[in-house]
Amino acid sequence: FSLNLAADCNAVLKALQPIFQEQGMTETVHNWEDHGYLVTYIKKNGSFANLRIHPHGLVLVDLQSYNDHMKGREEVDQLLNKVEERIKELFHGNIKRVKRLPAILRGGVIDRYWPTADGRLVEYDIDEVVYDEDSPFQNIKILHSKQFGNILILSGDVNLAESDLAYTQAIMGSGKEDYTGKEVLILGGGDGGILYEIVKLKPKMVTMVASNIDQMVIDGCKKHMRKTCGDVLDNLKGECYQVLIEDCIPVLKRYAKEGRMFDYVINDLTAVPISTSPEEDSTWEFLRLILDLSMKVLKQDGKYFTQGNCINLTDALTLYEEQLSRLYCPVEFSKETVCVPSYMELWVFYTIWKKQPDI
Repeated sequence: FSLNLAADCNAVLKALQPIFQEQGMTETVHNWEDHGYLVTYIKKNGSFANLRIHPHGLVLVDLQSYNDHMKGREEVDQLLNKVEERIKELFHGNIKRVKRLPAILRGGVIDRYWPTADGRLVEYDIDEVVYDEDSPFQNIKILHSKQFGNILILSGDVNLAESDLAYTQAIMGSGKEDYTGKEVLILGGGDGGILYEIVKLKPKMVTMVASNIDQMVIDGCKKHMRKTCGDVLDNLKGECYQVLIEDCIPVLKRYAKEGRMFDYVINDLTAVPISTSPEEDSTWEFLRLILDLSMKVLKQDGKYFTQGNCINLTDALTLYEEQLSRLYCPVEFSKETVCVPSYMELWVFYTIWKKQPDI
């Protein structure tokens, strides 16, 4: 409750006491003079409530209940309704805002809470754990969402859902490119989504270097993410593609030494780092190394596609763009913002190409 006037802490406490007493809850009051009251109410079944009264006009009520059934939830709602009604009676028209947040379910069998890239906590409509395994490299989860279908989550990072064709299309150039008869290199992309979509466009050859070096990701996706990858992960070689389960750095160095060139390089590896602190220097160096090596195997008129990050992370995106000016060859770039459904945020994608020499 946000009030238009200072809160009389003692008056609020006295007004709400009968509501909690009716529940058989034991009261403990902490008074910090100019800093208001903190009151705890504890029930014999382990449920408890915190009432925080700030003198400047903010009243907070937090309720934790161990009831995990419909009747218990109804009891919680009834108690909170009584608190809300009593506060409104006490302050009449002097309430600026009343906000009741949905319950957070802790310790559930299914984890429905995942952070966005810019640090906001999102509650997904997850109703099933489809796959949950630890590989030697990371934790691999595939969770089912009622809205988004199966979602691939790697070490707590939401990667891709079956709903996220917009992501795949954006990192392929948003339908503006002709892949017919072209040589394509995919870095990462272990979910198989990019490979599946490009193979439909009749390229000459697609080489996918699944650089997480994690066969378990591919195994999980080919079984549980088939709306995304189709059948392209069933075999590591097809008529116009091959999948290498290798570290992409040695592969890129080998291709550069051999003089192998590609019309398109699609980087579906790590997003632009969120942090700019010194411990992330190695990540920026890794990204710049990938960029340099990719430019060495990209044809003069070729294009390099990659994801950036959440549009709100402007500092990180600016730092990424600064890296582009530090490559061994001059490049130009454009960017596009796309809504990726399961990310629940706008995402930035980059197109990078070698700067053509002046004639």
